[in-house]
Amino acid sequence: MASPEIERKVRQLDNDVQAVYEMLATIEATQKRHGNRLNEIDEKVTAVADTQSAMADAQAGQGEKLDAILELLRSNNRDV
Repeated sequence: MASPEIERKVRQLDNDVQAVYEMLATIEATQKRHGNRLNEIDEKVTAVADTQSAMADAQAGQGEKLDAILELLRSNNRDV
């Protein structure tokens, strides 16, 4: 027959193992939430980068138009 001390230790080990599994489940859930949040942030950063790229393209186009306007104004002043 097992001594009461061994039975107590076995119960304590069983409780400890259960507590470890609960902690691991909590950690896993937290990591999943963090992963989801990082994916959301990645999508937002990508959207910001796309917007910045579009704005840079638009600005480049405006620069070309401004250069053309300045060239026209300069050529008109030479004709006078």
